[in-house]
Formats: sequence, C-alpha cells, structure tokens
Amino acid sequence: MQDKNAARLRRARKTRAKISELRAVRLTVHRSNSHLYAQIIASDGNKVLASASTLEAEVKKTVPNGGNVKAAEVVGKRIAEKAKGIGISEVAFDRSGYRYHGRVKALAEAAREAGLKF
Repeated sequence: MQDKNAARLRRARKTRAKISELRAVRLTVHRSNSHLYAQIIASDGNKVLASASTLEAEVKKTVPNGGNVKAAEVVGKRIAEKAKGIGISEVAFDRSGYRYHGRVKALAEAAREAGLKF
C-alpha cells in the first residue's frame, strides 16, 4: 500500500496539471502540524505573487497556535487582502492533495468571504 504522502502528491499532480492547462493564477496551500502556508502563484507557475502564513508576526499576534482552524481563517483573509492589493480577484484553488476539510476548508472559505473568487 502507498504511504499517505505519496497519495497526496499524486492527487496534487493531477490538480496542478489541470490548473496549468487553464493558465490560471493559483492559490496553493501547504499545511504542517503546527503551521499553515498559502501562496498565490502566477499562471506560468514560476513566480510567487503573494504569500501568507501562520509564521508571520502579525498573524502570530492574533493567534498563538498556528495549527488550528482559527489560524487558517486569519491566513485565508490575509492572502485574499494581499491578492486584491496586487489586482488579483480570481484564482484556482490548489489544495495540494489535502482533503477539503478542516484547516484547508477554513482557509478557502475565509478567502472567499474576503472577496477572492475561486
């Protein structure tokens, strides 16, 4: 049986192939047990346009623990604000093979509420 990470990376590869085919700007998510990271990547896939994570000083002030749903909501809101600041309103959501549940879902919904379209 495959290990969990290999299966996740396989799912991610399929999603990223479709996103690159669409030539869309993508919002990608990475999570670890203690932190959450979000990046907006250009449509050609070689430049990070904006990023937000639970490691940023401003986020750490509001949520002491970066590995929970509350922190994911803060990061989602921040990445949406940064995207709007550079003129991006529509992105493709790349969940990096993670299930759309918990922290990943909270980040996505917070970004949508802050005005980012998926």
